[in-house]
Amino acid sequence: MDRLLSYNPVLLALGATIFTWLITLLGASMVFFFKSINKKVLNSMLGFAAGVMIAASFWSLLKPAIEMSEKSGSLPWAPALIGFLSGGAFLFLVDKLLPHLHMGLSTDKAEGIKTSWQRSVLLVLAITLHNIPEGLAVGVAFGALANNPDAGVLAGAIALAIGIGLQNFPEGAAVSIPLRREGFSRLKAFNFGQLSGIVEPIAGVIGAYLVLTITPLLPYALSFAAGAMIFVVVEQLIPESQTGNETDLSTIGAMLGFAIMMLLDVSL
Repeated sequence: MDRLLSYNPVLLALGATIFTWLITLLGASMVFFFKSINKKVLNSMLGFAAGVMIAASFWSLLKPAIEMSEKSGSLPWAPALIGFLSGGAFLFLVDKLLPHLHMGLSTDKAEGIKTSWQRSVLLVLAITLHNIPEGLAVGVAFGALANNPDAGVLAGAIALAIGIGLQNFPEGAAVSIPLRREGFSRLKAFNFGQLSGIVEPIAGVIGAYLVLTITPLLPYALSFAAGAMIFVVVEQLIPESQTGNETDLSTIGAMLGFAIMMLLDVSL
């Protein structure tokens, strides 16, 4: 752990987000073994991802942001509130502007600016959209090491990366396998599935670099990532996980995801 503290936080953020992307890739590779995915299993996966992201938003992002504000002598709630709402507002604007299509809907239900892009591109953009705050969150968490090179801060950032990675596995499968069901070849479905996660290293490096460059930004950046993640959970993951008749399974998945992420963050 002490050895890791000697590394540049941006490089640590890059390594951590490459890890989360590789887990997405591993999940997407399930398309080579399964042509379809049971709706109950899919809902459970989406619920699990939602639970992880909700827990990470508080334990790994909002709580540290409030504690940092308290130590600096400023209003403890102000940066958290401003950053959280700004993150949600940013994703709201991106959601309205970026053309994308949620899984299972017809092309005429695509959101964002109207375009003639292919259905496959619109589907992948919908998943890519909610991978941005995940990468940003990990990047900002590692960027915090620049001001506070403490083993506890590093452990929290690692816990966040592990938690995001855990939910990226079912997420990768939840992208590639439905694409296969829509008529894509296994290889094409795999490529689109793993490509949806490649944005995480990019967002991670940007988040870490911004925190290093503008030190007072850290509490706001942590809260911004939390707001963006909660927006994705409420806008996309929970509604999609509750489709069909077996909503209990998605709820159980969310509870398990939250519990595991909370355990990781508190224990590490």
